[in-house]
Amino acid sequence: MIEENRRVLLGMSGGTDSSVAAMRLLEAGYEVTGITFRFYELNDSTEYLEDARSLAKRLGIRHITYDARDVFRKQIIEYFVQEYMEGRTPVPCTLCNNYLKWPLLAKVADEMGVFYIATGHYVQKAKLEDTYYITYAVDPDKDQSFFLWGLKQDILRRILLPMGNITKVEARVWASERGFQKVATKKDSIGVCFCPMDYRNFLKEWLVRNGQLRSENVSHWSENVSCWSEMVRRGRFVDEKGDFMGWHEGYPFYTIGQRRGLGIHLNRPVFVKEIYPEKNEVVLSSLSALEKTEMQLKDWNLVNPQKILGYNDVIVKIRYRKQENHCTVTVTPDNLLHVQLHEPLTAIAAGQAAAFYRDGLLLGGGIIVNAR
Repeated sequence: MIEENRRVLLGMSGGTDSSVAAMRLLEAGYEVTGITFRFYELNDSTEYLEDARSLAKRLGIRHITYDARDVFRKQIIEYFVQEYMEGRTPVPCTLCNNYLKWPLLAKVADEMGVFYIATGHYVQKAKLEDTYYITYAVDPDKDQSFFLWGLKQDILRRILLPMGNITKVEARVWASERGFQKVATKKDSIGVCFCPMDYRNFLKEWLVRNGQLRSENVSHWSENVSCWSEMVRRGRFVDEKGDFMGWHEGYPFYTIGQRRGLGIHLNRPVFVKEIYPEKNEVVLSSLSALEKTEMQLKDWNLVNPQKILGYNDVIVKIRYRKQENHCTVTVTPDNLLHVQLHEPLTAIAAGQAAAFYRDGLLLGGGIIVNAR
């Protein structure tokens, strides 16, 4: 293990948050090296690289790049596509943070003899009884703790989080007051980095490129199903009894709980309740029919099981922002986490992530297998 030192490897995306993080770390007396991972370049743009390099040069810090596009494609993008193809709802940002970005930072830092690793995440860290925890950011609108439930102690003990105790507004002011106007006025990123808007467009293009969907009639869906591959084609909307309600574009283009964009017009609101890839059917129902009171998780991580298992005041979140529910968590004989919700919750989808909190601490999380 590398001895603790004042050196830090900072992930720099070229955006406001990581740029301000670099400034704050320098002012706190750390020797900063910036690293920019080439994960995915939307429309082949490398402007983010130039911005990160330019800022590092102006700050007088070393900057390196790391080409991780192949591993990102295999671990994140292919997983993202496969989850939709199997009727589940993927969580690419969660997997990227827990299993790619932070471990890769630690790996490179080890090779450089650097102890600390850092990013521009809006989260904080606490140490209680020799155990490290992620905690909420000061800015509730930017808090990103939900994405970090999979980090273990070997990572948590080394991380620095310079953005956790300020708001995004304060971050912009921080940069502006130091003469970094471009940093201060950069737009926030929206959504997943490789499909920042509607995932369906990305998925359609991917399927076309990889031969799973023919390119003709992709922009408008013909009743002639010959334009589809066997895997993705026009199919049936059905009700809970299996009765036909209308036609859909292909099951991967829908998610549990979806109401808008169904392309079906009824005299009542309906929501996606179930997705059956093998039958290419999407089940629609009322919102109340989506209510679930328990779920099971796989691939879970608990920072400290003694602080979560069996307690009645645990908070679970299955979405990034403004959603909290109380629950009780236990481990099943087949090593899944069983989550008993204290109140029903709608739109729980297999493949989503769930994160647990108690007393302001992020205690872990996992991937939803099923709910009922």
